[in-house]
Amino acid sequence: MWIFTVSAELHSLEKRFYFNILRTAQIAGMKIFVNDKPVRIIQYAGPRPYPDYDTVLNGKNEIVSTMLNGRVMVENATATQLDRLLRLFEVKKLKKMKSITFSMTDYDFMVQFVKDQFKIVKAAGGVVKKSDKILMIYRMKKWDLPKGKLNKKESIEDGAKREVEEECSVRVELREKICTTWHTYTRKGKRILKRTDWYEMSCLDDSNMQPQLEEFIEEVKWMTVKDVRKSLKNSYGTIYEVMETFYKGELDTVG
Repeated sequence: MWIFTVSAELHSLEKRFYFNILRTAQIAGMKIFVNDKPVRIIQYAGPRPYPDYDTVLNGKNEIVSTMLNGRVMVENATATQLDRLLRLFEVKKLKKMKSITFSMTDYDFMVQFVKDQFKIVKAAGGVVKKSDKILMIYRMKKWDLPKGKLNKKESIEDGAKREVEEECSVRVELREKICTTWHTYTRKGKRILKRTDWYEMSCLDDSNMQPQLEEFIEEVKWMTVKDVRKSLKNSYGTIYEVMETFYKGELDTVG
């Protein structure tokens, strides 16, 4: 029994160790969810094998929808390829593609190139805890986390707290930052790139908890981690990423 316990603890520590390495690698790059599919931009570090990818292309390949299968890596990619992908997303669902990573020689230029294709909107939200439960909302037929756009001259922290309290009619206390996510959408013919900063929060009072109907929120619900895992099957890629980061890479095993 003692050996099993130690092995389990070592396994958990090992998962946390590799998760932290993964998070460090992600911080070095930029991940954007386009049509709920992750598009990552990273610094090119020279030719190498990519065993974790199903399709590997290079800077000389044309970006054609039929070539985008599974997890795709575009090595030493160009701005033209990135632009081509963004245009493909406007007319294709790219169902066979799970994710795509562009390794770029000039990383900073490419990040700015992507941002220049969109209007940037800043938002903030939170993962609210009450004992062992998490607060989630049901909006537009999807499970989501409370969040919203920042007001002019409003700090990120104040905006995160305000949006959560407005959307759920609860009082919260702000704690540590969890992560930042990026996702795109189109509104009135304009490409929008939304940056959302996420914070852990503690619930101070939920006695008047109710959904903000004018924001199309149908339900506000406290969930166990088991409920959260189930709800994420009908959610967004960004929300899964927030929860995976919140649970430190152990979302599928914790609870």
